[in-house]
Amino acid sequence: MPKAKRAAQNRLKILMVASEVTPFAKTGGLADVVGALPKRLHEFGHDVRIVMPLYSSIHRDTFKKHAAPLGVPIGWGEMWGAVWEGTLPKSDVPIYFLENESLYGRPGVYGEKGRSYDDNLARFTFLSRGALQLAKYLHWHPDVFHVHDWMTAVIPLYLNTWERETELGASASVLTLHNLAHQGSFPKEQLPTLQLDWNHFTYLELERYDHINLLKGGIYHSTLIATVSPTYAEEIQTPEFGEGLHEVIRSRADSLRGILNGIDETVWNPETDPNIPAHFSAKKLTGKKTCKKELQKEAGLPVREDVPLIGMVSRLDAQKGFDVVAEAMPRILDGLDCQLVMLGTGEYWAETFFGNLSHHRPDRVQAWINFDTKLAHRIEAGCDFFLMPSHFEPCGLNQMYSQRYGTLPIVHAVGGLEDTVENYDEEKGAGTGFKVHDLNANSLFDTIGWACWAFHNRPKHILAMRRQAMRKHFTWEAPAREYEEAYWEAVRRRRGLSL
Repeated sequence: MPKAKRAAQNRLKILMVASEVTPFAKTGGLADVVGALPKRLHEFGHDVRIVMPLYSSIHRDTFKKHAAPLGVPIGWGEMWGAVWEGTLPKSDVPIYFLENESLYGRPGVYGEKGRSYDDNLARFTFLSRGALQLAKYLHWHPDVFHVHDWMTAVIPLYLNTWERETELGASASVLTLHNLAHQGSFPKEQLPTLQLDWNHFTYLELERYDHINLLKGGIYHSTLIATVSPTYAEEIQTPEFGEGLHEVIRSRADSLRGILNGIDETVWNPETDPNIPAHFSAKKLTGKKTCKKELQKEAGLPVREDVPLIGMVSRLDAQKGFDVVAEAMPRILDGLDCQLVMLGTGEYWAETFFGNLSHHRPDRVQAWINFDTKLAHRIEAGCDFFLMPSHFEPCGLNQMYSQRYGTLPIVHAVGGLEDTVENYDEEKGAGTGFKVHDLNANSLFDTIGWACWAFHNRPKHILAMRRQAMRKHFTWEAPAREYEEAYWEAVRRRRGLSL
C-alpha cells in the first residue's frame, strides 16, 4: 500500500465542540484542555477542528467571515448566525466561531454577577446544533464529535436522532466530563428548545427530578465517555462523588475512560518563564531562593529563608476546600511558623474572610483578591509548598505546575490530585508532596504541620523531593495518545466493527 494512502487511513477527522477555549474565553480547566489537546492531535496527523461561540469579548480582527449565513434548527423554527474562521494560536488548527448577537453578545460566558443567563439552554443548543450544521455546510463529516461537559452534551443525542440517517450518522461521539457538579439542569417546559420528542424525557435519558438534565442525556447517548483523571473515573461511580448520576455512569462503565489532563510545559517552565524574577532547574535551584525572597517582598511578608512559604492560586469557594482552610486557619496561625500567600476571586464570604485575615495578620498572610496570570507564576515559583485541599478535584492543574517549579503540593487525595502527587515517604525521603486522606480542619492542620516539620527537620528530604518533582513531565503527549485510542474505539463501536 502506498505510504500516502496508509497515512490517510490512519487519519481521523475530529470536531471539538466546546463552550470555552483558551485563549479566546476561559472560566476553568475545560478551556485549557480544548486549547491544547487539538494541537497535539494535529501533530499526530489528524484533521482536528474546533467550534465555539463568538462571545462579545472575543476580538475578531484576525478571523475570516464566511459569506453564507448558518441556519440552526432550534425551538419552534430556526435561528440564523454567521461563521467566522481562524486558527488556534501557534498552530494550524482551524477554529470556527458561531456568531449570534442575541445569544452571545453579552459580557459573560455563562452568566453575570453570580447568576446564570436565563436562556443558557438556547445558547448552548445553538452551539451544539450549530456544530452539526457547520459540518454539513463545510461538506466535512467528522469521524468523531468530541464534546465537553453539559454545554455540548446534547450532540450525542442529536447524532442518535435527527442525524442518524444523514451524512453524520456514522459519526461517533466522545463526551469528556470535566466537572460532574455542573449538569445543565433546566425546566422541562423548555424541552421544545431542543426539538426533541418527549419520549427522550425519561429517567434513562434527559429527565432528573422532573427537570431536563443535559449531561445525563449525553452520558446515556455518547459512544464513549472520558473523565480528566483515572481516579475521578472511579469516584464518579460512587454516591459520594457521583453528584446523583453515579448509577447512570456505572451503567456505562464499559464505555468510561479516565484520561489525565496535560499542561503546556513551554509556558510552565522555571528555566525559561519570563514572569519570574530568576530562573532555576532541578540541577541548579539557586534561582528558587531568589523567587521566594522577591515574592515575600511583593507580599509585604518578612523576608525569611527559614520559614516555609505556602501558596494558593484558586477560585475561592467551598469546593476548593476554602471552608476547611478557614476553619483550620486559627490553629495554623497559632501553632505553625509559616507564611501564606493566596490569589483568586470567588464567593463573597471567602473573599471577605481571607481579605480581612490579610489585613489583620500582614506578617503571616497576604491574600490578593483578584486574578493575575503573571503573579500566579511568581507564586508557583516562589513558594515552598502549594495548598490544594479540594473536596473533589476531577483533575487539577496547579499541582502539576507546582511540581514543575519544585513547589511541593499539599493536597486532598482525590481525583487528579491522587493521580499526580506521590506522598512523602519519611524513611526514603521520597515523594513529591503531602496528602490528606480524610479532609477536615484537624487533618488539614496536621498535614500542613507535617510538611512544615519536614521543612525544618528534613531539609535534605525536601531538596530531594523538589528535584524528584521537577523531573516529572505532564505534557499532552500521553493524554493525546489515549484520546487517539478512544477515538478509534468509538469509531469502531459506532460503525459496528469488531474490536
